[in-house]
Amino acid sequence: MNQESGIKNISIIYEDEDIVAVNKPSGIAVHGDGMSKELTVADWILARYPDINEVGESVQLSNVKCQMSNVILRPGIVHRLDKDTSGVMVVAKNQKTFLSLKKQFQDRGVQKEYRAIVYGVPKEKKGVIDLPIGRSAKDFRTKSTTPNARGEMRESVTEYNVLSAGKDFSSVAVFPHTGRTHQIRVHLKSIGHPVVCDKLYAPKRKCPEETGRLALHAHILTVKSPEGALLHFEAPLPEDFKRMLTALFRLQASV
Repeated sequence: MNQESGIKNISIIYEDEDIVAVNKPSGIAVHGDGMSKELTVADWILARYPDINEVGESVQLSNVKCQMSNVILRPGIVHRLDKDTSGVMVVAKNQKTFLSLKKQFQDRGVQKEYRAIVYGVPKEKKGVIDLPIGRSAKDFRTKSTTPNARGEMRESVTEYNVLSAGKDFSSVAVFPHTGRTHQIRVHLKSIGHPVVCDKLYAPKRKCPEETGRLALHAHILTVKSPEGALLHFEAPLPEDFKRMLTALFRLQASV
């Protein structure tokens, strides 16, 4: 995806004086890493809302060797989605709202629903994956639920519900109750049904050409305003995700 056209495809779901909820396309990082020149959601925010450049918390990198910048700007960004995950995100437009939203995420007061297409068919149509997550002993880029995982094993809970299933793929609604890095991807892998086209957690699985990207979408997010009003945001399934569902289920029906 062309990065400039990519950030132009970021759409606003909801906006008031405190919060803006956006629909992030797949293929765009939420913020920079100090090394890449790719445009990010943070760049889009700064261009559209220059007054909130001081809202939130920036990140100071400890090792600046060969890096473009030693400070990562995260204007108003309370949470993040993986680069290849599409869907709804909320951005705080002032510090009061940022702190309110941050506490809601920390206290697990935010309701989240994702949609995923996974390999195979889970044995249980509904279930809860309650497995702590640590760092992988094999690959620094990934997380793990295995006993040999490194570092602190952090409590992680994910609920899932199989929406439809065929022989080779299933469409799943996923409800993460905690917010660990790669949580959904790690937990679905742990039950033997990783997300389709997940290059990190299912590198040996065939990525169907009908798909082409990580089949994971942040569908619904419910938070409270600083005054306590319930705000419900929904990012409709993007066209490429709907094409994935149609193509994959048609593909397995023809086998």
